[in-house]
Amino acid sequence: MQITVTRSGGFAGLEKTRALDTDGRTDAAHLERLAERAVLPVPDGHHYRVTVDQQVLDLQEPHLTEEQRELIRTVLDEGR
Repeated sequence: MQITVTRSGGFAGLEKTRALDTDGRTDAAHLERLAERAVLPVPDGHHYRVTVDQQVLDLQEPHLTEEQRELIRTVLDEGR
């Protein structure tokens, strides 16, 4: 299984992408289980696409910060 992770943001705003092939690894089964669980949708969970000017962020419950929850709730409740 090929797993790729991209991290961006932070203080310097740098992007880092790394890929890992689980073939032949002693921890392959564990990593594959983690990957499969990470990409599973949350049953009955909401998905959000938040656009701020030209910046787009895809979010999914339950992986929201309190700030993201507050922003989403406010826009959905008060926006047009």
